[in-house]
Amino acid sequence: MNAAPADQIRLLDVQALDARLQQLTHLRRSLPEHAEIESLSKDLTQLRDLLVAAQTEESDTAREQTKAEQDVDQVRQRAARDQQRLDSGAVTSSKDLENLQREIVSLAKRQGALEDIVLEVMERRESAQERAAELTERVGSVQGKIDDALARRDAALEGFDSEAASVAKEREVIAASVPADLLKLYEKLREQQGGVGAAKLYQRTCQGCRQELAITELAEIRKAPSDTVVRCENCRRILVRTSESGL
Repeated sequence: MNAAPADQIRLLDVQALDARLQQLTHLRRSLPEHAEIESLSKDLTQLRDLLVAAQTEESDTAREQTKAEQDVDQVRQRAARDQQRLDSGAVTSSKDLENLQREIVSLAKRQGALEDIVLEVMERRESAQERAAELTERVGSVQGKIDDALARRDAALEGFDSEAASVAKEREVIAASVPADLLKLYEKLREQQGGVGAAKLYQRTCQGCRQELAITELAEIRKAPSDTVVRCENCRRILVRTSESGL
């Protein structure tokens, strides 16, 4: 294949722009904010699960407290009725009086036990409320960190996208001036060789594979006309000659 030296030089410009586009893609994917957001999101999920558990416990203990207080109230009302009967003098039988007094004492003990239960439930509810409040604050803090990281990530991505659009436009203009057959070969090699299809020959070294060319290969390149498209024997990339090739 033949191509004017100027066209081959322009191919290096295309390669440089393609390398920058590839670099920008890598930078987009490797932003530290990606890992930061992922880690914080995991923390947030765990905290939200803990918060739901604390809120559920608070709700359960609230119902338990209400039930315990109702039990206390029922016992208190019953004891009050018994005391009223006792005080009214309506009960005259000694046996009935004894039974009534015994029941009042029993109800007092029952009321005391139920009130202890109420206090224990109230303590558990208060503890659950405190945990829920603490977790709510932590959830807000982590969410704030995520929002900050998202803002930084989006700003960085916007910058990369803007530069990528500019580079792609420049690449399109330069590529349009490269002969179609040369550009086709370059694109094929670039796909096969990890994104590098053309490389400069600098001081007898291929800048694609970083290998110094053998003496025999250099001799053949020296004899080749300037419009001959030469290839590196090591990596098979297009090798572009310049004044710095060391030939």
